[in-house]
Amino acid sequence: MDFAPSDRALGLRERLRAFIAERILPREAELIAAIDDEVAPGVAYPAAIRELRAHARAEGLWNLWLANHHDGPGLTNVEYGVLCEEIGASLLVAPAVFNCSFPDTGNAEVLLEYGTPEQVERFARPLLEDDVRSCFALTEPEAASSDPTNISTTATLDGDEWVLDGRKWFISGAMGAEFAIVMAVTEPDAPAHARASMLLVPVAANGFELVRQMPVFGHERGYGHAELSFHGVRFPAANVLGGRGEGFAIAQARLGPGRIHHCMRAIGAAERAFELMCRRANSRVTRGDTLADKQLVQDWVARSRIEIDTARLSVLHAAWKIDTVGKKAARQEIAQIKVQVADMINAVVDRAIQVHGAMGLSDDTPLAGLHRMARALRFGDGPDEVHKITIARRELARFRT
Repeated sequence: MDFAPSDRALGLRERLRAFIAERILPREAELIAAIDDEVAPGVAYPAAIRELRAHARAEGLWNLWLANHHDGPGLTNVEYGVLCEEIGASLLVAPAVFNCSFPDTGNAEVLLEYGTPEQVERFARPLLEDDVRSCFALTEPEAASSDPTNISTTATLDGDEWVLDGRKWFISGAMGAEFAIVMAVTEPDAPAHARASMLLVPVAANGFELVRQMPVFGHERGYGHAELSFHGVRFPAANVLGGRGEGFAIAQARLGPGRIHHCMRAIGAAERAFELMCRRANSRVTRGDTLADKQLVQDWVARSRIEIDTARLSVLHAAWKIDTVGKKAARQEIAQIKVQVADMINAVVDRAIQVHGAMGLSDDTPLAGLHRMARALRFGDGPDEVHKITIARRELARFRT
């Protein structure tokens, strides 16, 4: 197996690295503040981000995640994973600039794979070509997210329209989104994994209520994580993505490459935190020595280097396996990196905060924002504990007589 980046990937990596270093990092705090201040219903991106998006598109650093059969650049998962790491260096800003933010990439991908031509034109093309965002609404306050078959949001047909009722919460990116892909029960009498469908719901529809932004460690601004409520929301019967009752099957199909993207961006963010930690350790003097002279800090640096590099190899191996044998055959490796990378970035960011002292808790560095996002990764795409159970069951099954 060979994880060496192709010449094409190396060229794109250098261009991404230069763009981020020259256009994003020098004004990163300003851009984060603009996201917090300007994103609102009907406003997908702040003006400064829209300007950067136009530059990125003009320079060909746009939709790099798109597969070849969707008129994308045709990068492999290993190649794009290398680019994701660079984008993760500014985890709070860069994905939006290069049009590779979650959940828009996953939503666009399933629309291209399962959508009708009309759905692709109405919902996917704006995500790929315009300053438009979307959200994916699955999690509910009354149903454990570790078992999404328990969702209670329902949609029933009334003539040529669906009528949607229910509640969702912690819906990432709902603020400023133009539409939601909503998982709702449309086949109540079917088996558990065939009850739900994916429905394309415009946020402007009557009865679609954004109740509030959920505070996450005190932060409730920007794209956010929203609570939504549906009160008899009506939309066309044709707005079913794929077939009725196929919601969970489609959801599983989108997870493999998406987890590569998540994990490699997290590795890029961990590298950023690692660099900040090392620079702080070299410059901060206490009791006559720099922090870098302290054996405990040296241990943190060594552990972080080992953990980041180990995680990177695991993710690239999973990406290589998807590229060579497909998502289904790589599902064990995909589950493993989801757990491994979340553990790694939480540990590295925590050490970086500790080395910075109280300043690490403030927004004077990116570390507090990275901590919020890193901790959330242990729940994203399902809690770690569920993935560990799945991993263990597959391994135990190998040794049954």
